[in-house]
Amino acid sequence: MKRVKEIIVVEGRYDKNTVSQVIDATIIETSGFGLFSDEKKLALLRALAEKRGLIIFTDSDGAGFLIRNKLNGLLGGFNIKHAYIPDINGKEKRKREGSKEGKLGVEGMNPETILSALKRAGATFEGHESGINLSDPITKADMYCAGLSGKEDSARKRADLLERLELPGRLSANGLLEVLNALYSRDEFIHLFSCLNQDSSPQ
Repeated sequence: MKRVKEIIVVEGRYDKNTVSQVIDATIIETSGFGLFSDEKKLALLRALAEKRGLIIFTDSDGAGFLIRNKLNGLLGGFNIKHAYIPDINGKEKRKREGSKEGKLGVEGMNPETILSALKRAGATFEGHESGINLSDPITKADMYCAGLSGKEDSARKRADLLERLELPGRLSANGLLEVLNALYSRDEFIHLFSCLNQDSSPQ
């Protein structure tokens, strides 16, 4: 079982159970929205973020994004990474009814998807150092040049890329930039989009 350095933050105990079967890590539950009235737990998360770093790993529905964004804001975004699961329609076996949006949550993901989400988030796996050059990150200007922001068809291109990377469709341009920086060096990103543009150009 792979060990992850960062603290993993999930919504509930079923999410915690699923993730703990895949990786060895410290996993903390938000108890849904209950965390936001628990000053002691928020103070603990701030201290853990400073010491070990956090990975917020919530569902890809509206509630999951609300918890993610509010928690990121309360913690100041310092030393925080974000893991995202893909949009997959379905219902967890233990539930009578699915979520309002009909999507599987973290607890419904298979081990391969959990690991993939954590790798895309830039999780630090014990014994494996990232080869990404953090001193030369992908920038918003690179996103613009690749057509992923600021252009007429940027929303469509982002949607296509999110689907290709198996990321949730509601992920913002800034969220996508964060994921890209966890996945690729700047040179790899530029090469990737050079190849994609050649493939899509008329023959």
